[in-house]
Amino acid sequence: MFSFTIFARKAKKMTKSTLLTPAKDPMGAAIADYFKHGKAARLRVFSSQFEEDEIPVSQLFRNLDMMPAIEQKALQLAKGRILDCGAGSGCHSLALQEMGKEDVMAIDISPLSVEVMQQRGVKQVVQADFFDERFVGKFDTILMLMNGSGIIGKLQRMDLFFQRAKQLLNVGGCILMDSSDLRYLFEDEDGSFLVDLAGDYYGEIDYQMQYKNIRGDEFDWLYVDFSTLSYYATRNGFKAECLYEGSHYDYLASLSLV
Repeated sequence: MFSFTIFARKAKKMTKSTLLTPAKDPMGAAIADYFKHGKAARLRVFSSQFEEDEIPVSQLFRNLDMMPAIEQKALQLAKGRILDCGAGSGCHSLALQEMGKEDVMAIDISPLSVEVMQQRGVKQVVQADFFDERFVGKFDTILMLMNGSGIIGKLQRMDLFFQRAKQLLNVGGCILMDSSDLRYLFEDEDGSFLVDLAGDYYGEIDYQMQYKNIRGDEFDWLYVDFSTLSYYATRNGFKAECLYEGSHYDYLASLSLV
């Protein structure tokens, strides 16, 4: 069975180029409840590929000391004007502000998450979709943590992602992104790789979330292995470097404009 632990640790938001409304914002509702009451009901996650799971909402409110080494390293490396994509409860933006890196803008497509971030003290917050060209600005670091590659959705959108990143990055800027290689889910005991190579990329997952009576739309989520990420980076004028490898097939990558 696929454990949702990876996604829960790295949960972000969806890939459609539309902003959410409160009626379709289960994660935002869970974040708002936890912020107001210090607890939340089950944030349930469904997929056609795996069994039902849930996100521990408290993990979305972790501070710097509670973050895994991959996230701590990314925050240390982030510099200049920083864009925190899919910022959720704002934990990374708040950590950056506490580190003295105050020129950080947090974006999320969730209206309820944006409200919570504002109330928690994130100084620059915008409800925006990374892929929507109406969102403009120039940044030295694009921060994409908690499986930041997820918002790309499908492998076929990788070129679009890098072209969009070029529009938002300053000269010399970089993307700091973490992801996971799901290959291990498809390995047999003898080490063989049980994946239909003629089918969809094995890191493409579909999800849907529900919190209480709020059920969101289905969305695509991308886990990408580093070799594949590096290939698309190179062909789009970026240099990929693996900065850190975690203990559960996860890694932190730097994607710099060449």
